[in-house]
Amino acid sequence: MTNEEILAQFGPRESMEYDVVVVGGGPAGLATAIRIKQLAEEKGQDVSVVVLEKGSEPGAHILSGAIMDPKALTELIPDWKAKGAPLNQPVTDDGYVFLSERSGWRLPNVFLPPFANNHGNYIVRLGDVTKWLGEQAEALGVEIFPGFAAAEVLYDDSGAVKGVATGNMGLGKDGQPTDNFQLGMELLGKYTVFAEGARGHLGKQLIARFALDKDSDPASFGIGIKELWEIDPSRHTPGFVMHTAGWPMDNATYGGGFIYHLPDNKIALGFVTGLNYTNPYLSPFEEFQRWKTHPNVRWYFENAKGELTAKRLQYGARAINAGGLNAVPKTIFPGGVLVGCDAGFLNVSRIKGSHSAIKTGKMAAEAIFDALGAGRQHDELTAFPKAFEASWLYTELNKDRNFKNWFKHGLVAGTVMNGLEQFVLRGHIPWTLRRDKPDHAYLKPAAECKPIVYPKPDGKITFDRLSSVFISNTNHEENQPSHLTLKDAKVPVTINLAKYAGPEARYCPAGVYEFVEGEDGQERLQINAQNCVHCKTCDIKDPTQNIVWVTPEGGGGPNYSGM
Repeated sequence: MTNEEILAQFGPRESMEYDVVVVGGGPAGLATAIRIKQLAEEKGQDVSVVVLEKGSEPGAHILSGAIMDPKALTELIPDWKAKGAPLNQPVTDDGYVFLSERSGWRLPNVFLPPFANNHGNYIVRLGDVTKWLGEQAEALGVEIFPGFAAAEVLYDDSGAVKGVATGNMGLGKDGQPTDNFQLGMELLGKYTVFAEGARGHLGKQLIARFALDKDSDPASFGIGIKELWEIDPSRHTPGFVMHTAGWPMDNATYGGGFIYHLPDNKIALGFVTGLNYTNPYLSPFEEFQRWKTHPNVRWYFENAKGELTAKRLQYGARAINAGGLNAVPKTIFPGGVLVGCDAGFLNVSRIKGSHSAIKTGKMAAEAIFDALGAGRQHDELTAFPKAFEASWLYTELNKDRNFKNWFKHGLVAGTVMNGLEQFVLRGHIPWTLRRDKPDHAYLKPAAECKPIVYPKPDGKITFDRLSSVFISNTNHEENQPSHLTLKDAKVPVTINLAKYAGPEARYCPAGVYEFVEGEDGQERLQINAQNCVHCKTCDIKDPTQNIVWVTPEGGGGPNYSGM
């Protein structure tokens, strides 16, 4: 049944009214909610705020490296240390290493560009930080609804956003209501804040509906794949940060690795692959596994005798914004605003987005509070982009706006030109590099590319997808419609497989997509939606844009506790 048919039979939906509805309980959404409540408390006013979070709790779906710049958090909650924010491991040293296949060369710290200097920052588990932000929000009176996915944007008669509706619960795989069916609920607000993270499901729709990206570059993304390990204390240096460039990427493919030393002999390590890669045979998951076999990385897992001395604890994957300031769309529209990674505010050169998420959430909150105080609703919050353009965040992003675009000329050229912009020009750059096509348009036909043969996993340092998904704690109610939908069921075989050698089976880091032989002897695409870790890579990289990621039942997906 279509949503319209369901509403005709079971409607109308119940509704709840708030002053502000926030979609997404990550750093951006929670910062928005917290700041609105702070301002209301200061002014002695009552402003109702609700946060919808599709994960089982705030932080459950949050995945990041992560190194956190505390600047925005300090502005939002000046006494965060006294309140127990889980920023416990300051960065003690930075290492930037260029890898060849068998060796590595560390750039002397004196030559590190400003964006690679992490002095004053913290290595964190961003899921823990997000959970803590949720506690601060609730203490201020914010209502948080975990396990409720916003599935639909609601509009008033003038076309302005007036809120969202949560997804229906209890639909069977065939889309028909079961005995456990529950109709979604409408949450109506004078303003609605969209803070869904990179490639937000509703944010994507809003950008298209209001043509918010008509004056910006096409959005660009990378896929970050991460593991958490416990290693031998002799290999552990609390606070040490290492980033790598080069191998296993070729000179023309954007990507790099990281190792962050957390407390308690834990390291977070991962690999980011730019989703503008061209070879359909490339697999970001296998590139990450291969990267771990490099001597400079493998050293953390083995002793001098080559014996395994480390244990893999958790796994996850998530798309991240990589377009920088040039790809940030217009962020306001009648009745709503995009904040954080839903708008692409991540600083790709610093590989940091939590500080920009909190800062943009705070600025949006201030614009909303002033609008409510003036008796306005459902209009455009013009004060938000004005505040952003006058902020330190705009200065930071503008200084690094060309970072990724230089790498389209290769690793060497990208490194040299970014060094020139940061060291010689000190960020005062008289030119702006643009890009003119989205990531999926870069993929070449398989006939024009060389197949890549990846080594089989050893089960000790390198692993397969399914064993990895298992330790991501991913779970979906099996008897529900697939949240990975196809516009045309024929396209995966007739175009993607025939022309691009079926890239779905390689760019997905969770084994969701498989080409299998049907009973008629013909290949067909099998979608294992229950494996999905909500990384959004398929929605971004599918060469025909035939795959559309929609929200599953609330609470489903990974549970990145402590990641």
